[in-house]
Amino acid sequence: MRFDEIGQQLRTYRLESGLKADEIAARLGISRTARYRYEKGEVIKLDTVRRLAEMLQLSPLALLGIGVDYFSRVASFLERERHIQEEADRQLQLAGAFSLALASEGFLQILRRLSQEAANMVPNSAVDQCLILLAQRRLVLEQRRPRIIAMLSEAAIRRFLTDGICAGLPLAERSRAEARAAALTEAENLANQMEQAPLGVQIGLLPEPEPINQAMIFRNRERGFVKSNPFPADAHPTWAQGIVSVTSADDALAVHQRVTEGCWRQACKGMAAAQRLRILIAEVQAG
Repeated sequence: MRFDEIGQQLRTYRLESGLKADEIAARLGISRTARYRYEKGEVIKLDTVRRLAEMLQLSPLALLGIGVDYFSRVASFLERERHIQEEADRQLQLAGAFSLALASEGFLQILRRLSQEAANMVPNSAVDQCLILLAQRRLVLEQRRPRIIAMLSEAAIRRFLTDGICAGLPLAERSRAEARAAALTEAENLANQMEQAPLGVQIGLLPEPEPINQAMIFRNRERGFVKSNPFPADAHPTWAQGIVSVTSADDALAVHQRVTEGCWRQACKGMAAAQRLRILIAEVQAG
């Protein structure tokens, strides 16, 4: 067993449960220090794993990182994804309007401002937690610089440009206009990257009909993970509803790899993709 992975799983599922760290320690009859050591990856007894699994309403295998992980909270799957990205040297995205790995420098700032505006209307501490996790993910990407392949959906980009980032949030009209301007900035940033073809980055544009679900594949030399995800990168933690699954099973990796390879063959790429995206931007702006 890799105790560091058990610690990562424990923290992730604690976030998914909504229980506070002190509450878990009290229910188990352990000290806060012991609970912290478990999450840091120190040795944990199998009986403690079993008791934790019962408390979190999981199979013990889930805490051991075996099988499929399921998450319904944005914060918990962001935490899980951050751990995966810390070891991944390649990532492939299927569908969606844009990629956090390719987002502009100002994206997280505007996302923070709009999310906090909505949080003032619907107070929830999960907002700040998710923003911190997104910033950590972006830092991991900048440090590791994995090879990135992103296949983005024309239909999703059209919705993204029409609604703006943070779609569905209760924002004032001025802020909604700012959200649309931010989406436009991201689309233009993608078009620029398609034209410049930076090292280690490949971007394809998928014509309609768009893929039914959004997925990502993470790989390193030893293994891979598949994340099936209904949440867009700008999903608000209190407004987004859905279930994310994460697995390293060989059969899941194989079928996702086969589907994404087929989509990549059909995708528009390079200068042709950039031109197509700029036409899409102009059509949305024209109304």
